[in-house]
Amino acid sequence: MTTRIDKRFSELRSEGRAALVTFLMCGDPDLDTSLALIRALPGAGADVIEIGMPFTDPMADGPSIQAAGLRALKAGGSMIRTLEVVTAFRKENDHTPIVLMGYYNPIYVYGVERFLKDAKAAGVDGLIVVDLPPEEDAELCIPALGAGLNFIRLATPTTDDKRLPKVLTNTSGFVYYVSITGVTGAATPDYSKVSQAVRRIKAHTDLPVAVGFGVKNAQTAQSIAAHADGVVVGSALIDALKGSLDSDDRATATTVTAVTSLVSEIAGGVRAARKAVA
Repeated sequence: MTTRIDKRFSELRSEGRAALVTFLMCGDPDLDTSLALIRALPGAGADVIEIGMPFTDPMADGPSIQAAGLRALKAGGSMIRTLEVVTAFRKENDHTPIVLMGYYNPIYVYGVERFLKDAKAAGVDGLIVVDLPPEEDAELCIPALGAGLNFIRLATPTTDDKRLPKVLTNTSGFVYYVSITGVTGAATPDYSKVSQAVRRIKAHTDLPVAVGFGVKNAQTAQSIAAHADGVVVGSALIDALKGSLDSDDRATATTVTAVTSLVSEIAGGVRAARKAVA
């Protein structure tokens, strides 16, 4: 089965450029603004949209995304609300791939079978669940694949050649390479090492490789896009969102444009990379 994610990466491969993958937390700073932001992302240059599932204990996330999750939860964010946002987005956009990203606990509490059914019905294309290793594939990964959803796995600088085939066994859609060790938003990657890592992963799989963690602006995006099939940006967008909020963390008239302006800038960097190579 070919998903929207497969189609999008295939289209971009034929165009000779990398994908821009954007991450925002669902419900941050409130559900209406969150939906407005997600609806605006494709027009700003996002090729794939990752939507965070709010969770109280996001252990792999840095301070920016942790705070976004807390704002979302305070505003009534939940798994049901996240799926409602995707459903609403799909009424206007049936082609941009949507990936839900987060942790297994909210899915487990919701019920795996129910979650997969509802996610598919809402228009979700793939999942990134950061705390489910390959040894736990029977929990969610294999059922998700059976439901027609891509299951996207993370590889890191510490994922060696012995471990990599195990990580890639049931991975689909794309591989998300975490370019630094540590939590999200922590540092800027070493681009020479990113290039080596992408080549190493591609020796084991035909899947596209998207690189994230440390992407902050057009320059960093362009540097990564020269070597990868996709560039993932999250913390920088959430920092831009946070900077637009009032003193009570409520959305203002500038919130949507604060995020989309940065997305457009970064999209320009992604597109420039392939033009420079051509």
